[in-house]
Amino acid sequence: MKIYKYGDNVDTDVIIPARYLNAPDEKSLASHCMEDIDAGFAASVEPGDIVVGGSNFGCGSSREHAPLAIKACGVKCVIAKSFARIFYRNSINIGFPILECPEAVDGISPGDRVSVDFQTGAIVNETTGQTFQAAPFPEFVNGIIASGGLLASLKARGVAK
Repeated sequence: MKIYKYGDNVDTDVIIPARYLNAPDEKSLASHCMEDIDAGFAASVEPGDIVVGGSNFGCGSSREHAPLAIKACGVKCVIAKSFARIFYRNSINIGFPILECPEAVDGISPGDRVSVDFQTGAIVNETTGQTFQAAPFPEFVNGIIASGGLLASLKARGVAK
């Protein structure tokens, strides 16, 4: 598990550059994820890795492509000081967990081993022994994420076809 750490105001056009928005599938989006801010990200990211960001992570456009590209890379979650509201909502809509916790962002460095309990919001830096507390999602949001997104959740409940 690796930590990828970025600063403030990482916008959606840096997460997935607009020139790739017509990609035919999620895997194609993932292959270009973060390339304008971290050229080696897509080639080195592995399932279970964690992205840590500063304030206003995911600002910019309202496209779902940004959290989708990160999720498609196999990233376990994004921990940030704060998220742009539309990125926050889009992440939930596609079933991708994100946590706001400024103290964790300040206390996590590349190279650290980090575990996350999404039910409680506990973030543990196993390298330093520090524990941080993010606000956990309400149960209904955990259900959306566990179902793989809003549409899948609605289908499972028989609300959508």
